Amino acid sequence: MKLYNTLTRKKEEFIPIEENKVGIYVCGPTVYDYIHVGNARPAVIFDTLRRFFIYKGYDVKYITNFTDIDDKIINRANTEGVPAKEIADKYIEAFVEDAKGLNLYEENTTHPRATEFVQPMIDFIQGLIDKGAAYNVDGNVYFNIEKAKNYGKLSKKNIEDLISGARVEVSQEKKNPLDFALWKKAKEGEPYWESPWGKGRPGWHIECSVMAKTLLGDTIDIHAGGEDLQFPHHENEIAQSETLTGKPFANYWMHNGMLTIDDRKMSKSLGNFFTVREIGEEFDLEVLRFFLLSAHYRNPINFNREVMEQLENGLDRLYNTKKNLEYLLDIAEDSKIDQGEIEQIDIYKKEFIEAMEDDLNTAHAIASLFDISKHTNTNFDEKTSKYVIQYTYDTLMELAKVLGLLYRKEEILEEEILELIEKRTQARKEKNYQLADEIREDLKAKGIILEDTSEGVKWKRL
Repeated sequence: MKLYNTLTRKKEEFIPIEENKVGIYVCGPTVYDYIHVGNARPAVIFDTLRRFFIYKGYDVKYITNFTDIDDKIINRANTEGVPAKEIADKYIEAFVEDAKGLNLYEENTTHPRATEFVQPMIDFIQGLIDKGAAYNVDGNVYFNIEKAKNYGKLSKKNIEDLISGARVEVSQEKKNPLDFALWKKAKEGEPYWESPWGKGRPGWHIECSVMAKTLLGDTIDIHAGGEDLQFPHHENEIAQSETLTGKPFANYWMHNGMLTIDDRKMSKSLGNFFTVREIGEEFDLEVLRFFLLSAHYRNPINFNREVMEQLENGLDRLYNTKKNLEYLLDIAEDSKIDQGEIEQIDIYKKEFIEAMEDDLNTAHAIASLFDISKHTNTNFDEKTSKYVIQYTYDTLMELAKVLGLLYRKEEILEEEILELIEKRTQARKEKNYQLADEIREDLKAKGIILEDTSEGVKWKRL
């Protein structure tokens, strides 16, 4: 399996630290609001990476955190007049609900909260102070960037250029404009923890370094997130972690491309800012997952309603294939196995796996699902071997699971509607087409669309 490593700017063969084991750390949300569609992209992409490693037989440890103490959370809490923890709890609960809709994180996943790791953060910071790589100024502790080796190696930024022209947080306390806060002195009314430097709270960058180190070890296999995190967040994680341990922080760095809305950067001021739950009011969230997997993860992706509607139709085609195979399984009889058909399905499966092994090319993997769909719709009928139908069905669902697709539960029709469908079927058999048409219109009024196919009557809700 080859992955594009942001650190080296090239595809590399993935070699785990321990054979058949993989540790993945993905930067999660700061929980001060509902997650937006841009937040959903890394969540879906790297959940799919997790799924594929499990599919390949790896023992996976997948960590994606909640930043539950931060300036944004505190500001929101002050605005609403409630404790910061109440804000964090509310939006973690909302995230979990959205995650279910996106079919995220079934297994092998841990969601640590930053506030659960404050003491390890204090120990980590003290270790940097002991090494002369951090300094305390009246309760604020900063990392000394001059103590980091090869600072800028991930983002390929030059320190001198950054110092002279970068937009960095300026503080008279800092020895260097690029030095960053490890520990922040508590302000009046803010949440705080006791520390050797007084009351305060951790800085943002320290959180992920400590949670990754504590849960996965000094060196982890894969660290991932959006490309906007390369600098300064991931660069600072590398600086503090490698300075403390003297070891590589992560062997592979993966970053997804950015998302635009109608070809423009998402912004509340432009009125094109959408949360996941807002999208869920118009589309099933499986369609959003499908959309986020429809382009290669490193490429930018543009969200608009027209594309979502097209993908909704495409997803419906895959569901119809699933339903048709289930229908054929009910009516097919055992017959001689057609080895040629099995081999053809295996070709599609092989193409799927090769696409996923080529730097997680989900767009090409999805194409393999449609190849299976087209092949079965063209070549399968009630005379097809039941074994072949079952093999195809199992393969389709196996590969869809890797992508986290086709997970929607089949809807059960109300008994009245089922009876009407049966009554219409009987009317058609008796050539009472007027009654059949009346029933069709009645069902349409109830929000049920019927489609007469060679495999029988298919239905869907409006």
